[in-house]
Amino acid sequence: MQLNFNQILLQPGQALLLKDINWFTFESLLEELGDERAARISYSGGMLEIMTPLAIHESDKELIGDLVKIILEEMDLEFWALGSTTFKNAWMAQAVEPDQCFYITHETAIRKKERIDLAVDPPPDLAIEIDITARSRFDNYEKLGVPEVWRYDGKNLEINVLQEGCYIVAESSRLFPHLPLREIIPDYIAQSHETGRNAAMRKFRAWVRTQIRQS
Repeated sequence: MQLNFNQILLQPGQALLLKDINWFTFESLLEELGDERAARISYSGGMLEIMTPLAIHESDKELIGDLVKIILEEMDLEFWALGSTTFKNAWMAQAVEPDQCFYITHETAIRKKERIDLAVDPPPDLAIEIDITARSRFDNYEKLGVPEVWRYDGKNLEINVLQEGCYIVAESSRLFPHLPLREIIPDYIAQSHETGRNAAMRKFRAWVRTQIRQS
């Protein structure tokens, strides 16, 4: 199947689903797209989704990522944030590009690596998906073994944790079990939109410090 991504025009917020795309074609398309692109891809067993995010999608991705970084900094946990890195496993015919992701438990395993290959490297410990215009369709994260995936729809944060190979919706994060993140993160995202990012981040950092002292 011959495809030319330069001929595919997607408006922000739109998604395109292609079927019967073999792995070789998928790899060729990735190379054609290059690293400097706005589009996100998701591939699972011959199904390829291409999505171009809205501005609100990108801003909320950055805000949640910044909130997670504050938690990790205040807990004095080393981490590696790899943004929308392409994670793939050719043998499993799975690939995904999170909106944001973090290595925390396995940070030392990938710290010096320039490329990640999930055939030999561990998956990120946390992936974040912003599902404002559409919910990601595939079960890539389960198959690739990502322990925890957060989904934010513009109002609510859903925390999914991997249990016996399948995700369950959890009340709290396994990474940060003592923090009520489902309630607090949407609140601070809303505050960022209302009062500004810096003011909200300062308040959140103070809140995290209080939680740590009380735990």
